[in-house]
Amino acid sequence: MTAAEQGRDVLADARMITVVNDREGDFFAHWALTPAENVHLLSRAMHDHALVDGDTLYQAVERSRFCDNAVIDLPQRMDRRGRQAHLSMRFGTVVLKRPQRPGVTDLAEGIKLSFVEVVELHPPRGAEPIRWLLLTTHPVATVKDAWQIVSWYRQRWIIEQLFRSLKSQGLRIEDSQIESAEGLIKLVAVATRAACIVIQLVQARNSGEELPAEFVFTAEEIETLRAINKTMKGRTELQKNHHRPNTLAWAAWIIAKLGGWTGYASHRPPGPITFHTGMARFQILANGPTNV
Repeated sequence: MTAAEQGRDVLADARMITVVNDREGDFFAHWALTPAENVHLLSRAMHDHALVDGDTLYQAVERSRFCDNAVIDLPQRMDRRGRQAHLSMRFGTVVLKRPQRPGVTDLAEGIKLSFVEVVELHPPRGAEPIRWLLLTTHPVATVKDAWQIVSWYRQRWIIEQLFRSLKSQGLRIEDSQIESAEGLIKLVAVATRAACIVIQLVQARNSGEELPAEFVFTAEEIETLRAINKTMKGRTELQKNHHRPNTLAWAAWIIAKLGGWTGYASHRPPGPITFHTGMARFQILANGPTNV
């Protein structure tokens, strides 16, 4: 809850804030205290909450009918290969009942929430089926609203990818020998910026949206990218950068090649480690060796 409260203060001027949690954020006090006029909460359910009407959350969900289907891409993780999932969806509203335990007696007796559940009814053989029961303070009145909630929840994957880039899949910040709090804070700030750039490049590699390269790179760095790109062109069409020049996707292709990506469609697409390696080499080419 502390992070949510700090975020609410920092983003006080935002039109709308949605705090996204995984299952560890599903507890009554969080639902009762975090939301505000422009602050919403979205969390994957962990508990079969008691409801004010005498039922439980799971019972209410099971009574609802599936009303739509969609196919989504599941990214690769340490415990799962990337694949597509065919999901069935249902949604509704419930009112959580305040638990009968010390420490929450001064909170509201009931909290009205929307739920959205997506289930992979027929997963591939050997794959763990997807089943997400999402709770939110956002109103969900239509199928479109429900899929929007699923889309927002999926954004947490980007956050997970960012932390992996900070740690095991890139900068390995956990191996730092810095002992002072001030020094560690500065290191994390610098590393987070670098990790954000890596994630932007990962997203740009297959994105249909052509963002300008200046979102990440300075004018001088873009000139360096142009020069490097000329040396990267192969003899075949597969070895050419087909992205529109000066876009982030164009820059991502160059950085990935610097990171050791072959460019062949039969090989895995470049990931955070490849882009981290490519950025390290690019910084040497653009700015010369550094001790930072």
